[in-house]
Amino acid sequence: MSDPTSVDLPVLNELSSLAIIVATGLAAQLLAWRIKIPSILMLLVAGFVLGPVTGLVSPDALAGDLLMPVVALAVAIILFEGGLSLKFSEIKETGPVVWRLVTLGSAVTMILVALATHFTLGWSWGISFLLGAIFTVTGPTVIAPLLRHVRPSKQVGSVLKWEGIVIDPIGAMLALIVFEIVAAGGLAGSGVAFSHALLISLKVIGIGGLIGLLGAGILYFALKRYWIPDYLQSPITLALTVGSFALSDHLQHEAGLVAVTAMGIALANQRSVKTAHILEFKENLRVLLISVLFIVLAARLSREQLDQVPWAASVALLFILVLIRPIGVYLSTIGSPLLSRERAFLAGIAPRGIVAAAVASVFADRLAAAGIPGADQLVPVTFFLIVGTVAIYGLGASPLAKALKVSSAEPQGILFAGATPLIRAIAETIKDGGIRTLVVDTNRSNISAAKLAGIDAHSGSIISGEIEEELNLVGIGRLIAMTPNPEINSLASIHFRHHFGTENIYSINTEASSEKMEKKVAAEFRSRTLFSDVLTYDDLDARFRGGSKVKKTNITEEFTYENFFERNTVGNRPPLPLFLITAEGKLRIFAADAEITPKAGDQIIALITPGAEVKNTQG
Repeated sequence: MSDPTSVDLPVLNELSSLAIIVATGLAAQLLAWRIKIPSILMLLVAGFVLGPVTGLVSPDALAGDLLMPVVALAVAIILFEGGLSLKFSEIKETGPVVWRLVTLGSAVTMILVALATHFTLGWSWGISFLLGAIFTVTGPTVIAPLLRHVRPSKQVGSVLKWEGIVIDPIGAMLALIVFEIVAAGGLAGSGVAFSHALLISLKVIGIGGLIGLLGAGILYFALKRYWIPDYLQSPITLALTVGSFALSDHLQHEAGLVAVTAMGIALANQRSVKTAHILEFKENLRVLLISVLFIVLAARLSREQLDQVPWAASVALLFILVLIRPIGVYLSTIGSPLLSRERAFLAGIAPRGIVAAAVASVFADRLAAAGIPGADQLVPVTFFLIVGTVAIYGLGASPLAKALKVSSAEPQGILFAGATPLIRAIAETIKDGGIRTLVVDTNRSNISAAKLAGIDAHSGSIISGEIEEELNLVGIGRLIAMTPNPEINSLASIHFRHHFGTENIYSINTEASSEKMEKKVAAEFRSRTLFSDVLTYDDLDARFRGGSKVKKTNITEEFTYENFFERNTVGNRPPLPLFLITAEGKLRIFAADAEITPKAGDQIIALITPGAEVKNTQG
């Protein structure tokens, strides 16, 4: 009788493999963030190292027949999370562009990729059109990390996000239609083939759309009537998403992706039930799923499959990058409100990701089972093209966006919660240093004064539900909450945390004592402390009203940081450093937890006491 406490070696190996995949994926994401490159590049490299290069991980041995169903479920969850982020208000002006991209653009892409594949690789028309259908998709798994990395303008970012999510179920449906036609013997009877394709399309859209809307309706009414406690809302949403996907896909192949996308969009565009906490949970889950999926699908390839990729695939890749995507975008954006440089950026961004890889893997297996020649080359060529588009678009997106002036990859600007005279003086001084500032306040006189001073200003509440949609945040990378109300500061910090990241959210103390501050606002709801742990809003405002001025001072070899303090100290009141603009044009904030040592070439923005010697200062 075996020892019940022992662990079987095969199970231990499977657990070890899974642990390696998860740890490597998260490490790759972290490294990509540190060295500022798209995470998908690092994930693909990690997958190839673990799979074809070292053979350390074998996904098929790890999961067996469950691998592709698990991949399909993961893709469904990612698409649902993507749908939850799609709001119709984002595309009031560019909605027709999105519609044409996912219809006309996808048709153009499928036909041109099929032509390029047929004539460069010598594949049959059936396999060529299947690859063309697969390559209509981009997907949130690759678009979302790129948008986060590049930070394009609002209109361009919205178009790319909508296209990347909506096109996935459409591309999967096109691939299914082509596969059914190929498996049925091709286009021997065009009328029969057309009727068959039309029936499949109607079933995919009808079944998927109906079940997706039904799932959204069930969740909506359950949440509206408080039938689900808070701690179960995210798990039940996940279960309902998976159930909707499984039921739709059971009734009609590829309808599941339509269902989860429709479900997410429907929930995102209703106003009665709050879904922000569900979206946050799904975003965290998405990061984990993407980390695992890219590695698993890349590691699934063997060296033999990679050796099957012909050199002519490079020519097909060149056609996709240089010709096919630009043609599709040009035809889809004729007469649109997009600027020519924005259209050019859209033409230069179309990486393929998980959905393309997963769909290719599924249909390659089906083609092989049906005895269709050339099925064995579909997956390795697809991965080669995926890696090519990810590498080139991933590395080229940021320089292209900068060259076309449609983004700020490392935005230095500041969004201020509040537009009091002190904040206006700070914002104007930073703006004069070449860095964008934007103030938001409910006080219309403060906003009018800001606009008269040439500061970008918005009248409204910093914590309103629509504030992010109303603001143009291009060039803005940080939030500073400087109102005298600690609750507003805290809510603003929480509201924008997902947009800017915790490290880029600052608020000022309203109490000198940390104990008193904790009584007003719990530590977990606060952000990085602005300027000093003991400096309060009232202290700062009193100094400013007492005549202190916000000044910008140049630090040079002759006029050091020590000289700055010596010459601007009055009595026992030294200057108060607020911000630093480096010689490279980067803005740094004198936060309580920041260690900043100014050097020659930098500029200090500080609050200077009246009567101080004003040498080497500007503003």
